[in-house]
Amino acid sequence: MKTVQEIAEEIVRREGGFVNDIDDPGGATNFGVTIHTMRRLGLDLTGDGEVTISDVKQLSKADAVRIFVDHYFHDPRIDMLPEPLHATVFDMYVNAGSNAVRILQQLLLDMGYDIDVDGVIGPFTARTCYAAMSEGADHFVDAYGIARRSYYYRLADRRPASRKYARSRNGGKGGWIKRAEEFISHHYHLSQSAHLERTSAWG
Repeated sequence: MKTVQEIAEEIVRREGGFVNDIDDPGGATNFGVTIHTMRRLGLDLTGDGEVTISDVKQLSKADAVRIFVDHYFHDPRIDMLPEPLHATVFDMYVNAGSNAVRILQQLLLDMGYDIDVDGVIGPFTARTCYAAMSEGADHFVDAYGIARRSYYYRLADRRPASRKYARSRNGGKGGWIKRAEEFISHHYHLSQSAHLERTSAWG
């Protein structure tokens, strides 16, 4: 298994550099760290008394890795989950915050476990994950990845401005879908025709 540091470094590479997309609710972002996160953490890198786009641009890869490990892995207690889930839940937490945990809890609920879908990892959520994974760890990790993919499609269903993240200009899989499928066994990847059918209602 990869270390948390290695997973965080992969996330930073996946996120890329500075972006300020008007369709992204996260706002200005560098290496996946949003301006909102930097403001919440008080990261005034320019020392001018406020956190602005200039601070986002100054963020280093090392800073981003440190932020992810501290505030997107340890703070939400992803380390309490079974190790095979660390990479995918951590990656989703960076991308979607506590929704990453809600997706996990909803999956457990759908499997018949009595669990609250509150977006918080505690001892009960962790124990329930261990119980579910005892029935087949690889299958459970795939099921979570598939649930991530479905979340992205549903988000794009509701928010037309986000569809460009789920479907590329030529109709292929967008970054969100490709990202989810990095954590799903290949035989569960959607075919191009299935993807086109899923997105056909978007016009």
